[in-house]
Amino acid sequence: MWKALVLAIALAREVIADWQFRSRPDLAPPRLNITIPPTKDVEKGYLFVAPFAGLQDTVNEQHGPRQAGPYIFRDDGDLIWSGYGYYSIWATNFLTVEWEGKPVLACFEGDHNPGYGHGHGHVTFLDQHYETIRELRAGRHKISDKHEFWTRDGKTAFIQIYQPVPRLLKKYGAKPEQQWIVNAIIQELNIATGEVLFEWASLDHVSPDESVLPINPGQAGSGYNSSDAWDYFHINSVDKDPAGNYLISARDACSVHKIDGKTGAILWRLNGKQSDFKFDKKAGKFCFQHHARFLEQYDDIEVISLYDNSAHGTEAGDGGEVHTAPTSSGKILKLNTTSWTAELVQGYYPPDDLLSKSQGSTQVLPNSNVLVNWGSEGAMTEYLPNGTAIFHAYMDSGLLGVGVENYRAYRYNWTGFPNEEPAIVALEDDKGTSIYVSWNGDTETKHWRFFERASKGSTVNRLLGEIERRSFETMLRVDNITDVEVFAEAISHDGAVLTGTRPTIPQPNVSPPHGHSSSWSDLDGEQLVQQILDT
Repeated sequence: MWKALVLAIALAREVIADWQFRSRPDLAPPRLNITIPPTKDVEKGYLFVAPFAGLQDTVNEQHGPRQAGPYIFRDDGDLIWSGYGYYSIWATNFLTVEWEGKPVLACFEGDHNPGYGHGHGHVTFLDQHYETIRELRAGRHKISDKHEFWTRDGKTAFIQIYQPVPRLLKKYGAKPEQQWIVNAIIQELNIATGEVLFEWASLDHVSPDESVLPINPGQAGSGYNSSDAWDYFHINSVDKDPAGNYLISARDACSVHKIDGKTGAILWRLNGKQSDFKFDKKAGKFCFQHHARFLEQYDDIEVISLYDNSAHGTEAGDGGEVHTAPTSSGKILKLNTTSWTAELVQGYYPPDDLLSKSQGSTQVLPNSNVLVNWGSEGAMTEYLPNGTAIFHAYMDSGLLGVGVENYRAYRYNWTGFPNEEPAIVALEDDKGTSIYVSWNGDTETKHWRFFERASKGSTVNRLLGEIERRSFETMLRVDNITDVEVFAEAISHDGAVLTGTRPTIPQPNVSPPHGHSSSWSDLDGEQLVQQILDT
């Protein structure tokens, strides 16, 4: 019985992801589990996420999402673009930036080491046609990490690197054989050429004494070899202000540092063991944070945003976990560099008391709303400036949603013109024919026109119908049209034909077990298991 139940659960997880789109049976994107539907006050734009399975697959258990990768969604969970297959291996920190005056997609792709939260790879740019136009790598014989790619002007970009180096670490509590430490490095690169314009290394400026995670018991690496180097600082974000100074988030020191852009000297430390600021209230304090960004600077005031994890633990679940607050949160902080005080301007707290042991982001949107991504908890929330939640969603649903994680989430406007042709399929049953069409990544189609291709000796295609495009896939239902070719054309908002599909001949419709398809996702886990056991 137990073996049957385990098998049923595994099969249920597969069924949830199966055949969401008739025209693209190869795609199995996550289904957003929206628990607070978006209100009219959400910022315009699409959601950019790159969810992945935080739990490892086993012989008897398959964890979601089934196709980890970068995705663009609407607020209602409708898919705009599946990047599965566009980025190889493991992809994260998916966003859009401007380069050479044009919007492009940027995403890290490479290897992922979940035990230490490290990545090794490069950033790849796609244009509006979803074609690769640039791969940006770290300079000076180093390998980029997954945590940061960011540009303010579209000309230079900030990345960070985890460089293992040998050091004598006895005075920090290490044994003689523990001799490896991570030198956390940032680089600013010329995007076009890859030239290193600025480099800063933590060991040149910050003593390992500042780490809040000691080398023993090894929660941040034990130092026995280069792959297990003690990650005492762990930079996970880099930003730059108009004056040319840098802002870095050091997760394992629970601190944010402002760095002089010319000398590399530390201008101030916020939080951690050697903070230059005092918090007016405990609520403003943070620990194990991510995604620090400059928001505003005037007189002696600096306003920043960050994601406060208030928790630490490996993605693989190894070792102990540390909690410093009941939940994680997004925060906006105001720093006074005359009185050297820090105050919480606004906190953004999770609807479901989420506490993420890793990852996370806080994006202040153009309309002053705030999008908070809950990292290892696999959820995101949009707030009004006053902290009222107006949208909340998990990165997948049902059994596939268990253990799903997402490093950062963003909201951006985007216009996509795919080079690939749209996909079409016609499925017939005893009552008629359904024609399905989709165009992965397209944002410009307003209507789809469906045609029966002209028969031999004729030049006139018969119009079967025109349907407004309201979701990723559009369907037209017609009477049986056996043995004739059908095709569709994408029509823009101004009535122009954007492109067309290749002709296809209707084929017999094949239904999933019990006649269910995507409706299986409406069942909860117990119902899914029972359905399969009944089979």
